[in-house]
Amino acid sequence: MTLKAVLFDFNGVIIKDEAIHQQLIEELLLQENLRPSLEDYREVCLGRSDRVCLRELLKKRGRVVEESYLTRLVNRKTEAYRTQLEALPTLPIYPGLEDLIFKIRVAQLPMGVVSGALRSEIEQVLNRAQLLSYFSVIVGSDDIKVSKPEPDGYLLAVERLNQQYADLKATSSDCLAIEDTPAGIEAAKRAGMQVVGVANTYPFHMLQRQANWTVDYLNELELDRVQEVYSRSTAQLEVREC
Repeated sequence: MTLKAVLFDFNGVIIKDEAIHQQLIEELLLQENLRPSLEDYREVCLGRSDRVCLRELLKKRGRVVEESYLTRLVNRKTEAYRTQLEALPTLPIYPGLEDLIFKIRVAQLPMGVVSGALRSEIEQVLNRAQLLSYFSVIVGSDDIKVSKPEPDGYLLAVERLNQQYADLKATSSDCLAIEDTPAGIEAAKRAGMQVVGVANTYPFHMLQRQANWTVDYLNELELDRVQEVYSRSTAQLEVREC
């Protein structure tokens, strides 16, 4: 097993925008004459797509809506999100991100994004932050039918990486995921990946129990040590096979 690619979550890993999402979801609920709840938001929304988040919040309040209506709610929230971002003088990109991207580029590893956000939202942020060109693959909520903690997004990202790099021949176990929520960590692990938990959204000790590595800040990740772990796994497998 060799580390061949690094896959980032988006909200909570690349951009610090959870407060914006929470505010917009709360506004939608109020427009639906429903009362927001911080506890409900954290339980059903963190690490998941807007569609899943809104469906579950409405369901908890006894409101079951058709998919077409849910799509209209998601679209309203998406437009409001874009407007909010455009109004910000600078994007709240997490400290340490560019340092980690530099380390990964030096190691010549392809990078991707796997997120419950819409592709258009991801590209808007990465383009404005001048980071878009570094990510070979983007899998958003409009690319898959299910949300994290299902592993589908990560599996699709590996498939697309192999399509883009003919010589990569990566499996899920060759990829490292970077996540900030239990739902995201579970999705990556169910896909067969090792995971770095970054304590941007949940406490360090909580992520430490679930992730393979845990850091407070992205630039604290020692990529060379992670690569050594992948290399040792390969060496141990070769010994067992002998």
